[in-house]
Amino acid sequence: MRTLPVTAITDCVARLCIEACHQLPEDVVQGFHDAAATEVSPLGKSVLMKLIDNDRIARDNGVSYCHDTGLTIVYVEVGQDVHLTGGDYQQAVHAGVRKGYADGYMRKSVVGDPLLRVNTNDNTPAVIHTEIVPGSEVHITVLPKGGGSENWSTMKFLLPGEGVEGVKKFVLDAIVAAGGSACPPLTVGVGLGGSFDKVTDIAKKAILRDIGQHHPDAHIAKLETELLEAINKTGIGPQGYGGSSTALWVAVETYACHITALPVAVNIQCHASRRKSAVI
Repeated sequence: MRTLPVTAITDCVARLCIEACHQLPEDVVQGFHDAAATEVSPLGKSVLMKLIDNDRIARDNGVSYCHDTGLTIVYVEVGQDVHLTGGDYQQAVHAGVRKGYADGYMRKSVVGDPLLRVNTNDNTPAVIHTEIVPGSEVHITVLPKGGGSENWSTMKFLLPGEGVEGVKKFVLDAIVAAGGSACPPLTVGVGLGGSFDKVTDIAKKAILRDIGQHHPDAHIAKLETELLEAINKTGIGPQGYGGSSTALWVAVETYACHITALPVAVNIQCHASRRKSAVI
């Protein structure tokens, strides 16, 4: 049994919050370059080049890539052979978010009550997903999720008979409805199966996958390719200005479901596709 003080989780989460908001993942930046090389719209290409410059400026100056530094989603995989000591685990995660957003000079975007709308002024509470896994390590991923893209995410229970064509239509309709409001070029996470809560969970987890990494099942990988092609034919383009680069990637995750249901969820991620992971 390995003993780990919860302060180690606080320190790790704080660091990941800053790094995630200040530095886009390398696969996302490469996605900008790849899209710029094939973008048919001069204005769309100009937007992509500005996104590349924006990433460089944020890295060089240690500032946020986007002013909307998001609601902080934290995924924690705790090894079953780890004994956490010295305090409350969830409070340690919240403390890490609080510290990271203060030390990184990042905008605090969380209101404590959805109706009273009073800002908590420290970007907490975070949304924490905890999973117990084999081993003696703690894996932490921080996903700062901006409001513009999250607001356009959606789910629906299709009839099983609607099949893959129904799934495609629902996903495409969601992207068209979002238009430029979700700040494309997008990363699109699609969940298929599970329950009402599970399908939205796996849709969000899908956006954590690196650009270019297909689902291991061939028929799902084919669906990812077909969805990406269809989305990029909408003509929405970078920032909604028109073009062929509406999405950088589509990732689909699946789960078993009831015989009467075909749940589908779409979690849209903007061009600020921020995520950072570490192992303690």
